[in-house]
Formats: sequence, structure tokens, C-alpha cells
Amino acid sequence: MTEDLFDWQRAVGVSDGLLAEFNAAGVLGTSDVHAALRFGALVGEESESVLLAAALAVRAPRFGHVFADLSSVVSTITVEPESGVDVAGLPWPAADAWIAAVGASPLVAEEGPLRLVDSALYLERYWVQEGELAADLRARNAAVPSIDEAALADGLARLFTDPVQARAGEVAVRRQLSVVAGGPGTGKTTTVARIAALLFEQGAGLIALAAPTGKAAARLEEAVHEEAAGLDASAEARAAVGGLRAQTLHRLLGWRPDSRSRFRHGRGNRLPHDVVIVDETSMVSLSMMASLVAAVRPGSRLVLVGDPGQLTSVEAGAVLGDIVASSVLADGVVVLERVHRFAGGIAELATAVAAGDDDAVLDLLLAGLEDVVWVEVDAAGAAADELDEVRAIAVASAADVVTSAREGDAGGALAALESFRLLCAHRRGPHGAMTWMWELERWLAEGVPGFDPGAEWYVGRPLLVTENDYGLKLYNGDTGVVIAVGDDRVEAAFERGGEPVRFAPTRLGAVDTVYAMTIHKSQGSQFGTVAVVLPDAGSAMLTRELLYTAVTRARERVVLVGDEAAVRAAVGRSAGRASGLAQRL
Repeated sequence: MTEDLFDWQRAVGVSDGLLAEFNAAGVLGTSDVHAALRFGALVGEESESVLLAAALAVRAPRFGHVFADLSSVVSTITVEPESGVDVAGLPWPAADAWIAAVGASPLVAEEGPLRLVDSALYLERYWVQEGELAADLRARNAAVPSIDEAALADGLARLFTDPVQARAGEVAVRRQLSVVAGGPGTGKTTTVARIAALLFEQGAGLIALAAPTGKAAARLEEAVHEEAAGLDASAEARAAVGGLRAQTLHRLLGWRPDSRSRFRHGRGNRLPHDVVIVDETSMVSLSMMASLVAAVRPGSRLVLVGDPGQLTSVEAGAVLGDIVASSVLADGVVVLERVHRFAGGIAELATAVAAGDDDAVLDLLLAGLEDVVWVEVDAAGAAADELDEVRAIAVASAADVVTSAREGDAGGALAALESFRLLCAHRRGPHGAMTWMWELERWLAEGVPGFDPGAEWYVGRPLLVTENDYGLKLYNGDTGVVIAVGDDRVEAAFERGGEPVRFAPTRLGAVDTVYAMTIHKSQGSQFGTVAVVLPDAGSAMLTRELLYTAVTRARERVVLVGDEAAVRAAVGRSAGRASGLAQRL
């Protein structure tokens, strides 16, 4: 094998053996290979099959898995289809002998960097975190010892009309650990505001609102404040709920500049709060959840809110899904199912996708519904006339944005921007958001009079914030529009608390143009119409959770672009993260 010193994906100095072959095939990255070699050097392990297993254990968390399952990895591991690699044709060791060899290796000895449990090979760090989290959750799975029953009954009657939401409120008051699960539009945030009011009436002093991202925290705070004004509660309770501030989990735990994985608050320095409420919990990784639960004081309440059907954390773990699936924690879990935000075809489509029923999904796509449209394309893509539906919606929406922006109407431009969004599984490639952004700009140049994206801050440019800016209170994932303000000047407008806020473009940090965005970036957002571009059926990104998240971003209409094979692959393929938390609970 000739070594290409300029190929960043090729591990330098590794030219033969299993590690080199799996690296060349794209299964292992350079960091996987070098970490495995380092592990081997530390304990004197030279077996190629054992080092391959170690490299796969290092690789697993990068793809969201807590461990590598050596008994099934040959059938579950994926690479991008364009690589042309037949993963099953690689020289995999025989599973039983492989597991035995790893089990006998000093790499999995008491002081080793790996831990083997049956066929699951963990990095020691994730084994420890998973075990600590399971133990902490079980310890917290208990009733709160002292409840004001009269105040609770009165509060439930005043604050809730939906009986399932009322049940969620009661569980949050009665238990140290509770989960409010449900899909988009089921009233999770409404329930959070009412839970906070109930807890204030129970005498809870310090309540923390938190979320995994700055954008999610800002949306949580806005929604709770909006709901607080209409609560049927005392003026004191309304003021308390309206005064709550949300922050990221990193800020809640106390970010440390000397460490990316350790915080000021932990088992030896607990949080001072009586209640911690976490939104968008599906996005919280195993490591972050372990740190959070360890930091919450014994006896305090922890309320987890989220949708287990959505995309999980970009890091290792599927914690919310594991908790919801646990029979041990079932008494603290309430699932909201009644959808208030959308109905009709979108709701039916989301339900069919979540259920993994590909035939039902295709029946809905072929039913000619007003709010669910299928632009069926072949593997080579769609001809121009087949994309007329997407093009018409995109151009009309962008024209409204540009018109309002030219008139200096920030509110109108922001509203028009949220009326349509094109979502992609990938950022790059033929089905990626960057490719579609250029295509949409070409359509707009042809369809919107005077549209010229040549200048950096052209009027009507839609903006996507890509890094948190706490000074401006702009967060990764926020969107805005460049608007005219007279005298050839422009400003960037963003929405905060239902009102536009404006900044000079020179004050902005990292921003992109956002005619199209990835489905991952869209989490927590809603748009009038959503066009979803599916990649080829073989894409490792194409999963049920991805499609469900994309479909449920729409309030009024979904336009799905892709072929039948891609639809069936998405519905039939769960993200299936390897995790032992549910079993350890």
C-alpha cells in the first residue's frame, strides 16, 4: 500500500495490517488508529485483532455510541456509500475468538484503558460515567418526602385543563426525578411553566431552567415568560415564573477554562437549586447528563423535558430514550401525546414515521394531501420541472423577505423568513445544505427583481448564527435578516421575545447565509413550510429520527424531496445507538 502523506484521513506510519486496511477503507479515522497504537504501546499489546477492537472502541463515541459491540459491529458499522467500500468484505476477525482475545488482553485489565462487558467494549471513561449515571438516577427515583397536598390539589385544578399535562405537573411535584416527554406541539413548554408555578406554591426557593444549547435556552426562557403572564396563579407565583432565567447546561454547571469535561459544580460542590428543569433533553449526551445528575443536591427535584423520538446528542449516548424506556423509572415518566401545534397530514406523517411504518408513510405521501407533498426523484436527482413546487415556495418566501427588508420592516422580514426553510441531512455533497443554498440563490437571482447576492451584507440576506455570542444574546442556530435602514446603511435584525432587535453587521461574529440548513441545526425551530431533501438510501445519516425531526419542524406544510428507496430506508432505520444505560438502570 502506497502511503499518501497528504491524505489527512490516512494514518501516517501505518502501512500494513488490520489497522491500515480498515483505515484505508474509511472505517477507522487517524485518531482511532493512533489511539489504539498508543494503548497497545502502554501495555505491550501487539495483537492486530485486539488493536482493531481498541480502535473501534475509540471510534464509537464519535458516532454517538457508548461502546463498540464486537458481536455485531460487522453488520452495524457504516461508511458513506460514495466510498464504494464493502464493509462486510473487510477481514473482520471471527466474533467469538475476537471477544476472547480482547478479554485476555491487558488492555481490559483492572487498570487498563478499556472495559469489556460480554461483547460490549467501552472506553473506561464511558463505562464509569454510565455506571455512575445509572446509580444516581436510581437513587433519585424516589418520592419527595413532604408535600402540601391541599396546595397541590388546588394548583392542579387552577393551572391545568389537559389531564395528561396535569399528571406531569403532579409527578414533578411528588418525585425527585420526573420526565415530561412528548413530540413537538404537545405542550411541553406550557407544562414547564405550570410546573414551575406549582413548585413555587410548594415553597421551592431556587429554580434553574437549562438547555443543552444557547438557542434552546433562549427559546425556553421566552416561552416560559410568555406563558407566565396568563397563569391562573398568585401575583407572586406569576412574577416568580416570569423572572426565571434559562441558561446552557455548561453555564449552569460552571464552565471551566482549564477543562472541557469538568465543571465547578459536581458531586463535591452541588448546585444550590431546589429544582433543576432541563429542556431539549434528547440532545444531552451521556457525559453531560452524568455531570448534571451528580451536581444536583440529594432531595432536590430534577425535571427532564424532551422528545425521545428526535435526533439525539451529537456526542455519545441516547440518555432520554434510555430513561423513558426504563421500567425502573416508569413512575416518574409522563408522555404527552395530544398535538396542539399541527394536525392533519403532518401529524399523521409524523406518527407513521415514529412508528417505523414505511407503507403508511408512502400511502400518505401518495394521498394528494394539501399539507404533505412528495417530490419523487430518482437517484440521479430531479429534473428542473419536478422541483417547481420547491422553487415556487422558496422564491415566494425570499421575495417577501427581500421586500420587507428593503422597506426596513424587520418584523415583516423575520416573519417571512420563518415561513419557509429547506432542510438537508448533510451539510456538504450533492444533497447537502451548501449545494442547495447555491441552487436557491440562483433561483432567486432569476425570480426576484433586483436580487444580487454579490455584496456580503446585501439587503434581504438571511443569516444563521454559528457560534454563541453572549454579549449580543445571539446563539448558535439563531436566524436573522439584513435590512435597509436608509442612507445606504444596513442592520442585521433578529427576533427576541417576539420583537426584532437590531445590530450593526460589523458587531456580528460567526454567521452564514441560511437559505438551506441541516436538520440537526433546525432542532428547536418551527417554520410554516418545510422542504426536506433526502440523501441516497445508503447514507449513514438517513434515519427514522432524522426524518421525524425534519417533518415535525413544519407547522403548515411538508414537501419531501427524495426517491422511494430513501423514504423506506429512513423510516426503517433507527439511529440505534449502542448504550448500556437502560440495562444498567
